[in-house]
Amino acid sequence: MQNKILPLDALCTEVECLKRQGKRIVATSGCFDILHAGHVTYLEQAKNYGDILVLMLNSDASVKKLKGNERPVVSEKDRATVIAGLEAVDYVCIFEDETPCNCYKAFMPDVVVKGGDYKGKHIPEIDILSVYGGIVQYVDFVSGCSTTSIIEKIKQIVQGNEK
Repeated sequence: MQNKILPLDALCTEVECLKRQGKRIVATSGCFDILHAGHVTYLEQAKNYGDILVLMLNSDASVKKLKGNERPVVSEKDRATVIAGLEAVDYVCIFEDETPCNCYKAFMPDVVVKGGDYKGKHIPEIDILSVYGGIVQYVDFVSGCSTTSIIEKIKQIVQGNEK
């Protein structure tokens, strides 16, 4: 499982080799803070667009910028380990920026998968992919599944126990 977690330079080397073998590379990204059924379903759907699924994982610093100081709940190392344990995920790479665009420039996935909530919106990944002919595919989220809602439920339980 740990051999699935690679720094960007090693990922680029691995992807180059896989492309020479004719493999279709799919990439997606996210925080994946508290893993839930929505995450697993999303990743399984993403994998259906190709042969190899690369998950670009937001670093702890990146998550804080995007989600606020109380996040992430789970460290990047632990999030990477859990995600690497999923059958659908072939590789995990932690990135520091707010978007994985610089990483996508480096290894040029054939397909980038985004959540359906991005459909119809301009996303920076499109600019990167258009340079070399990559495409974006969208998958729907599982209704009622979100890390934020899980955190809120935990807060409600804790507050209820404090009374």
